[in-house]
Amino acid sequence: MRILLYPLAILGAVWLVSSALFTVDRAEYVYLTQFGRHVGTYDGRTDAGLHVKWPWPVQSVLRFDNRLQFFDLQETQLLTKDAERGTVDKPLLIGAYVCWRIAGKDGGHDGVDQFVRAVGTAQQARSILEQRIISQLGAEISELSLDDLISTGAAKKKIDERMEEIRGRLLGQDSAGLHELARRDYGIELVDIRLRRFNYPPSVRSEIFARIVSERQKKVADYTTEGEEKAVDIESKARREARDIETRARAEKKRQEERANVLADAIRNEAQSKDPDFYTFLQKLEAYQTILSTGRDVLLLSGNHELFDMLLKPPRAPTMPRPPAPAKPADPSAKPTPMTQETLPPPKAPGGA
Repeated sequence: MRILLYPLAILGAVWLVSSALFTVDRAEYVYLTQFGRHVGTYDGRTDAGLHVKWPWPVQSVLRFDNRLQFFDLQETQLLTKDAERGTVDKPLLIGAYVCWRIAGKDGGHDGVDQFVRAVGTAQQARSILEQRIISQLGAEISELSLDDLISTGAAKKKIDERMEEIRGRLLGQDSAGLHELARRDYGIELVDIRLRRFNYPPSVRSEIFARIVSERQKKVADYTTEGEEKAVDIESKARREARDIETRARAEKKRQEERANVLADAIRNEAQSKDPDFYTFLQKLEAYQTILSTGRDVLLLSGNHELFDMLLKPPRAPTMPRPPAPAKPADPSAKPTPMTQETLPPPKAPGGA
């Protein structure tokens, strides 16, 4: 009998020691109770390691994850607002996800104790948060119209800003915000709420497409008006530049003509100074050409004007001298005249004398 008691005593001692010792991991909270009453909370970030307690059933521990947790909200159909009529508008399907964790000790408030008393498990925490967030999100969406939540490219930035405003109100730090409510009532630290997609039921997609087309047509009209204004500006600028170029060209033409006239006058003066009679002759010919090229049948001319002296008294052709008569050919029957001593030129003396 004693042989059996020794092993039992050893096993009891091992069980007693093992139940009196517990470890705290860095990624968890350990909730210590004594006969069901809370006596202490161990935070793994500061109290990690081996600890001692009274054996069960005097004291017992509950373990909770102190890391960040998240879950997806169930896609919910919410109603938007018709701003013109002041009534509800089309339904909208919204998808979001929530990041949360169990709150630690904050001053005199023990978030783990509050979580254990009000929630108990992570699954129950998700259920409570989902109901609260969907209710609050429905109140926010009901203040927006469907057009405020339709992205048409250029309006996407405004929609993102509006979603950020909704997120800020949901996570408000005031007493009415979900962040403070979850911490105070459930011992939950609500870290973030992200609205990541909007889906439209098939019953309203045709109307949404019509609104998008209308928005695009409005954008097309804006682009067309802007293009026409720019075209008018470009055309006006081109006209001004053309007028400026034409004015400069005319001024340059006038300067060139004046310069050419001065140069022509100089050439005419030089030519007249070299041969005044010939220059007068050319001027008269030019005047005759101008007068006779008018096509008139009858010309009334005055013989007293010196301009027409070449027509009334044309110059006579100069008398050319007669060319000498050709020499008669010699008579072949005539005898040649013999050359005499007198007709012969005297011979030159040698030496050039």
